Amino acid sequence: MAVRAVRGAVQLERDDAGHMDERVGELLTAILERNSLAADDLISVWFTATPDLHSAFPAAAARGLGIVDVPLICAQEIDVAGALPRVVRILAHIESPLDRSEITHVYLGAAAALRKDIAQ
Repeated sequence: MAVRAVRGAVQLERDDAGHMDERVGELLTAILERNSLAADDLISVWFTATPDLHSAFPAAAARGLGIVDVPLICAQEIDVAGALPRVVRILAHIESPLDRSEITHVYLGAAAALRKDIAQ
């Protein structure tokens, strides 16, 4: 089984803890489903949020999905002028039999514009 990385992002409509839990949960679920992963396949997950999001920790959404024994960390994205606002990004390290080219990176909604080259 190989160690792989899978990326994803979602843009929130507003800075609200409940909304963040909902949207980040949706993103995590899509990453797991589209890559045929279970929580046991996760090694660690990095979450970043743009500086305009401060109502909650994105990692709390993972805990709400039952991902409780995986190392999670949150960080703030750099504040780049003109960047897409209210975005949460994920970088998950996983164990998977998939080749690197078979990994499905998930960019939901307007966040698909961030990586048109790999967004599914």
